[in-house]
Amino acid sequence: MNQLTLVIGNKNYSSWSLRPWLLLKHFNIPFKEVRIPLYREETSESLSRWSPSGLVPVLKHGDLAVWDSLAICEYVQELYPDLALWPKDVKARAVARSVSAEMHSGFVALRHSMPMNCRRSFPGKGLNNESSTDIRRVISIWRECREKYGEGGPLLFGRFTIADAMYAPVAQRFRTYDVHLDETSAAYVSAILSLPEMKEWISSAITEEEVLEEFEPDHNEIA
Repeated sequence: MNQLTLVIGNKNYSSWSLRPWLLLKHFNIPFKEVRIPLYREETSESLSRWSPSGLVPVLKHGDLAVWDSLAICEYVQELYPDLALWPKDVKARAVARSVSAEMHSGFVALRHSMPMNCRRSFPGKGLNNESSTDIRRVISIWRECREKYGEGGPLLFGRFTIADAMYAPVAQRFRTYDVHLDETSAAYVSAILSLPEMKEWISSAITEEEVLEEFEPDHNEIA
């Protein structure tokens, strides 16, 4: 099998890059990582060599390019069916796909008001009517998944699945912005952020030197 190459953006900011990276790392699937810093003059040219969409992430496998985080996760499932990256139970799998698709296409207000930032802490920032609606929906999803399908582990469907990869950036956002959570959701955030591979991502993000003002709510206050 040809080596997988995952092209990602800044680890501090790129929530979409985190998702397939976390999945590959968690299941010990070997891959080469290529990091392209975003929003620079040379970014578009650099990405054009890898990504048909000009966006990250993109997975290269031989002459095949798979872009979009959820599509990458689905392709990896096809490559490694024995790893069961989705829940094995058919009903649980259907729900996992549904909540992953909802994460993929929704929660625009949450993304806009609370951009991912692993290095900083912004308690209370980004909270408004629209983002609060998104937060309540995320918490509802987490509670339902944990209550109905979470036996056997601390994650949405017990053990780690693609659904957890999709919601991992939200868990980080909730930590960054100190979002008030119920006991079930707080435990889930703790479980995600305690994963060794999640800690590895955050550690790398902290060491990055790039600062993107649009993802720094109090950039003018930075010394």
